[in-house]
Amino acid sequence: MKKFKSVEELVNQLKPNEPVYCIRKQSINIASKFFQNKFPGKILYAVKTNPHIDVIKTIVESGIKNFDVASIKEIEAIKNMGADLKCSYMHTVKSRESIKEAYFKYGVKTFSLDTKDELIKILESTNQAKDLELFVRVSVSNEHAEIDLSKKFGAITSEATALLRLTKQYAKKIGLSFHVGSQCMHPISYTKGIEEIGKIIKKTKIFPDFINIGGGFPTIYPDLIPQSLNNYFKEIKKSLSNLKLSKNPEIICEPGRAIVAESGSTIVKVILRKKQKLFINDGTYGTLFDGGVPNIVYPSKLITNGRLSSKKMTSFEFYGPTCDSMDYMKGPFVLPNNVKENDYIELGQLGAYGLTFRTHFNGFFSDEIYEVEDSPIMTMYDKEVRDEFLVA
Repeated sequence: MKKFKSVEELVNQLKPNEPVYCIRKQSINIASKFFQNKFPGKILYAVKTNPHIDVIKTIVESGIKNFDVASIKEIEAIKNMGADLKCSYMHTVKSRESIKEAYFKYGVKTFSLDTKDELIKILESTNQAKDLELFVRVSVSNEHAEIDLSKKFGAITSEATALLRLTKQYAKKIGLSFHVGSQCMHPISYTKGIEEIGKIIKKTKIFPDFINIGGGFPTIYPDLIPQSLNNYFKEIKKSLSNLKLSKNPEIICEPGRAIVAESGSTIVKVILRKKQKLFINDGTYGTLFDGGVPNIVYPSKLITNGRLSSKKMTSFEFYGPTCDSMDYMKGPFVLPNNVKENDYIELGQLGAYGLTFRTHFNGFFSDEIYEVEDSPIMTMYDKEVRDEFLVA
């Protein structure tokens, strides 16, 4: 992968006509090391967030060897990078064919479920295997999350209690898991989730080998500025301590966005300005999906190639290049007032889900991907933290 010192250098040299995606490996290293040093347990990187081979390689080199996967393709990608890397199949709804292939071809023994029917599928598809690590996923409140996951996954506490008792009979090791929703903006959500886990343990008298608190750890956006991740970890440690378990389970988390969001950005080109509407060459059918549907506001920076930018800042809306009117990002994206056709704009925090949501709709697609060494537009980590965890 070609490397540039900065997005400005990239634009000056390439003058790209297609959207360009940038990867910052140092940002991945900082976030990964931070989690490994601060979180009280094991880190499973959520592959769906960004499965690019250079991103995964960087994560592995940083010390993370465990992965939360949701499909055979993700398992295959991880196992192709190293047979010693562990995949945990944490999608609670899987086809029998996928379960069978994961277990017999790739040696995956860890599976998640939230129904009796899924348990039966896992057992039958693995020929009643005796070496399974099975996680019962519990539905918990997603009230502080920007993206609610509770409607699709998880068993309510009363159902999870019975399901845990049943699953325990067939598992070599048993786990309880939950997910507070994506981009969780308050650490109290983890306390509430852990309290639900505690109720199930108290009622069943089953002490799990694992407690998986899922993902949901936030990153920073212009209109979403969360508390320090240290506050999240303190809340989690306190809540786990309050369970007062007679034996301590292994604690697991599944961060995705918080590990890679800052590492990625997209450089777009302005095709047309229509008052406060900017038509750009990437959109919701490309790397900017989150800017449309959940209306995440990306940090933005004008790259002027030496032209003086206005000190007056203006809020803009973005429209992508396709003919679909849903190819729209409300923003507001704050940029210098004199932005015009052929200007370049960098949009940050796209390390999470930017690459995974791209389509070929209308014939618009870009696979221009480069490494840059400058800092992200926004960061959760101050200079002291970056210096402590930076891996050259």
